[in-house]
Amino acid sequence: MRARRPLPLPSLLAVVAVLASAPSCTQSDAGSDENGATESEEQLVARARAIHERVITLDTHDDINTENFTAEQNYTMDLPTQVTLPKMEAGGLDVAWFIVYTGQGDLTDEGYATAYENAVDKFDAIHRLAGEIAPDRIELAFSSADVRRIAATGKRVAMIGVENAYPAGLDLARFEEFHARGARYASLAHNGHSQFADSHTGEAEDDWLHGGLSDLGRQAVAELNRLGIVIDISHPSKAAMMEMVELSRAPVVASHSSARALTDHSRNLDDEQLHAVAENGGVVQTVALGAYVRGDGEPASVADLADHIDYMVNLIGLEHVGISSDFDGGGGVEGWQDASETFNVTLELVRRGYSEEEIAQIWSGNLLRVLDRVQEVAEEIRAEG
Repeated sequence: MRARRPLPLPSLLAVVAVLASAPSCTQSDAGSDENGATESEEQLVARARAIHERVITLDTHDDINTENFTAEQNYTMDLPTQVTLPKMEAGGLDVAWFIVYTGQGDLTDEGYATAYENAVDKFDAIHRLAGEIAPDRIELAFSSADVRRIAATGKRVAMIGVENAYPAGLDLARFEEFHARGARYASLAHNGHSQFADSHTGEAEDDWLHGGLSDLGRQAVAELNRLGIVIDISHPSKAAMMEMVELSRAPVVASHSSARALTDHSRNLDDEQLHAVAENGGVVQTVALGAYVRGDGEPASVADLADHIDYMVNLIGLEHVGISSDFDGGGGVEGWQDASETFNVTLELVRRGYSEEEIAQIWSGNLLRVLDRVQEVAEEIRAEG
C-alpha cells in the first residue's frame, strides 16, 4: 500500500479505525501494475495516461460567468477561467457539469423574480455554448446514454446542475421548467436558508429557519423525484440533508463535498451522513477545494483529495464515491488547478493501486448509475399516476 502523507492528529484519531480495519481495494505496491508486475515510473505514468484516455472523466461542479458565453468572449478562447474547451481537451476532462448558481437572497416575490432571471440567464448561456458557439466541440447531455454517445465522438460533454433552488420561488412548476431546460441535479439550499431548506451555514450560530426542510421543501423532494432530477445534498444543513435522504425514493448526490472526519468543515459530510448516502444508493463527489480537503491552513494537493477518496471508499464503498472540482467557484488544489491538469487525479489514483475499472467508476460510472436510477424512479412514479 502506498505510504500516505501523515494526517494532522485530530484527523488521524478520527479515521485510524477505518483505515486500519477496512480492507481497501486500493492496497497494492505503487511500483506494480494491475497484474503485480514491477514497473518503472515511466511505465506507471504511461499506464495511467492510457487509462485516463479510456475512461470517461466527469466533474460534477463547474461554476460559470455568463460574460464568458458570448460571441466575443467564450470557452473556445484562452480565458483565465479554470475551465475552457481548450483546457478540457488538454487535460482529458470529458464531462463538465456547468452550474446554474444563484446566491441566496430575500424570501420575497421580488427576490424570487430576480433569482429566476439570473437562473434563466445561466441556462441560456450553457445552451448557447453547446448550440451556437461550439457545437462541433461540445454537446449538451440529458442522460447517461447521451454522455456515453457524445464522449465516444470525441466531443466534450456539458451537463447542467442547479445550485440553489431559490429561483423556483414558491412555484414547484418551475422545477419542471428547469428540467426541460436541461437541469439534471438541483440543491434545495446554498449559503443561507432558502424557502425549501436550512443551509449548512446555520451551524456556526445554531441559527435555523425550518429545523431541516420546510413543508414546501418536502413537496420539492417528491417533485424532483417525479421529474427525474437528482437531489443535491452538498449545501443544505445536516438535518435537511438527512430528511431528504429519508424522503427521497431515488438516490441523492453530494455534488461537491468531502469527508468531515478528515477536514472539519460544515460543507463536508460526517460518517453518519456518508453512511446515509450509501444506504440511499447515492454518491459523494469528492471536491478539490482546498479548505474542504485540508483544514490546517497548508496548501492542499491532489494527494489530499485522494486521501478523502480513500477514506470514503474504505468507509462506504467505492460505488458511492466520485470526483468534482468546484472550478471557477473556489476549487482547485496543487496538481489540479484547472481542467488542463485533470490527468494528475487519475495518476494519483493509479499510484494508490486503483484498477482501471475502479477509476472508471469513481470518475463517472457511479454518477451515471445514479442518473439512470433517478430516471427509472421518475418513470415508476409517473406510471403510478
